[in-house]
Amino acid sequence: MKKNLLILGAGCAGTMVANMLRKKLKETEWNITIIDKDNRHIYQPGLLFLPFEMYQPGDITRTRSEFMCRGINFVIDEIKKLDPKEQKVETLKGTYSYDKIIVCTGVGLAPSEVDGLEEGMYQDIFDFYTLDGATNLTKALRKFKKGKLVLNIAEFPFKCPVAPLEFVFLADWYFHEKGVRGDVEIELVTPMQSAFTKPKASAFFTEVASQKNIKITPNFDIVEVDHKSKKIISGGGKELQYDLLAIIPPNRGADYLVESKVAIDESGYVNTNKNTLKAVSFENMWILGDTANLPTSKAGAVAHFSSEILVENFIREIHGEEIKPDYDGHANCYIETGFGKAALIDFNYDYEPLPGKFPLPGLGPFTLLGESKANHWGKMMFKWIYWNKLMRGEELPLQAQMSLAGKFKE
Repeated sequence: MKKNLLILGAGCAGTMVANMLRKKLKETEWNITIIDKDNRHIYQPGLLFLPFEMYQPGDITRTRSEFMCRGINFVIDEIKKLDPKEQKVETLKGTYSYDKIIVCTGVGLAPSEVDGLEEGMYQDIFDFYTLDGATNLTKALRKFKKGKLVLNIAEFPFKCPVAPLEFVFLADWYFHEKGVRGDVEIELVTPMQSAFTKPKASAFFTEVASQKNIKITPNFDIVEVDHKSKKIISGGGKELQYDLLAIIPPNRGADYLVESKVAIDESGYVNTNKNTLKAVSFENMWILGDTANLPTSKAGAVAHFSSEILVENFIREIHGEEIKPDYDGHANCYIETGFGKAALIDFNYDYEPLPGKFPLPGLGPFTLLGESKANHWGKMMFKWIYWNKLMRGEELPLQAQMSLAGKFKE
């Protein structure tokens, strides 16, 4: 009798792992069903480029179905409940039983968790983590000629933690191009103690920001937005004025994971073994992507590298072999710094970003913890790789585990 693999979420993580496993699991032995609420796939790294008119919406949107390998049953439906005891998932239209399940439902924005934020959205307040938010912010930036632009991070963790840095760096470039940079003040306001979570990278990005005359305000825990007075307010009562606010609202996992008591708490994240990618508390369940509570970045690179380990362990498990704790938290990210340059960081659970060359030790062509034009083109070329390789489950010549080769340990 054929067994059923159910995958929840057809975003970056879900699509990759579905295609990778379809190539390894015999169709005579395994059904693969993947469920998502719609058929629109957004290239999320591209959302950052919309406000600065580097991309148009059509450049970053495709259908989910076009990336599914033959032999994958793609279902468009809304998930209502996950019952790990009965190994069933309820949707608006039906019920699906599973032998194994991979939860890849990602995270969404929860602006209602900051007092006053929803009331002011799309007036002088915008996000750029959604297509609507980024599109509306594009219009606002076109009209913005003078004043204070604030980028606020509501809380940690949030997906793509380098994006706020990229936003302020690109804003510096954008307003220079418009000839109004001297009339625009740019400020990054964060709940973290510094510009980034890793000390060496934080020092590097702080220096870049200083050179660009971008102010960084740390330790700001926003609790309220007064959109009428155009100010954000911290838990300690500190008030900060803005003329235009770009905000990353709190991130939350799927509501049904909370209601089904699969998530660890109201955050919606699922307790995940950080090295094997198995759910800690539930049998036959694996977690991939932003839904996992891994102590590393919520980013596409993490989904990519961890998916390779998950697939290997999945195959081991169904063959009765011991799974291995092989995922080391590997992540890497290109960070646009403006004016045709970008930086690159590569790190894992144990090592913070280090200077060096990537991916070829000593040769590159990309520079770690430094700016270069090659890094910028690496970022821009990634969209082609994403659509044509990653989403189709094809192997890339990159190690899932981080290598120290070509890095300079200080």
